[in-house]
Amino acid sequence: MRSDVMAKLEEMGLSLPPFRGARGNFLPWRRDGNLVFLAGQTCDWGSEVTHLGPVIAPGQTPPPDGPHVTIAEGRKAAEICALNLLYHLKDACDGNLDRVRTVMRLGGFVNCLPGFDSSPEVINGASELLIALYGENGRHARTAVGVSGLPANASVEVDAIVLIE
Repeated sequence: MRSDVMAKLEEMGLSLPPFRGARGNFLPWRRDGNLVFLAGQTCDWGSEVTHLGPVIAPGQTPPPDGPHVTIAEGRKAAEICALNLLYHLKDACDGNLDRVRTVMRLGGFVNCLPGFDSSPEVINGASELLIALYGENGRHARTAVGVSGLPANASVEVDAIVLIE
C-alpha cells in the first residue's frame, strides 16, 4: 500500500534519498512511546554532501578560499535535510509516513559567517516541505541558529521531534 505522504512527495517531484550511514556513534532516531526523536541530518544525498560551506547573505563577502551557497541554495539544502529526516522517520514508523500525527519541533543549524541573520529564512526550506506534506500537523515549534561549522562542511543540518500514531 502506497502512503499518501509518499504520493505527495512524488507529485512534488521529490523522493527520499538513498541510505547513508551515520558519521558518528549514534542512532538516527530514538522512540519513546509515540514520540520520535530524530538525529540531526545534513544536506546529504547518499554519500555526497549537496551544499558545502557557509550560507552567504546578499552583500556579505564570501570566504576567499572554499565553497559557499546563497540563501536560496541554503533553503534547498534545508529541504534535503528534511528529506533525510523523513527517510529515518519512515523507518521509525515501520515504513508508513502516514503514521505521523504532528511534527512537534525542528532544530535548524545554518553554517554561516558572523553577522548572518537569515537562518530562519534558510530553515524555511525544511519547514515548508513538512507543512506541504502534513498540513497543519506539519506546523511545528522551531529553532534556527547560525553556527561556524557543520559536519563535512555541510551548509545546513536539521533535527526533529515527531509525534506518531
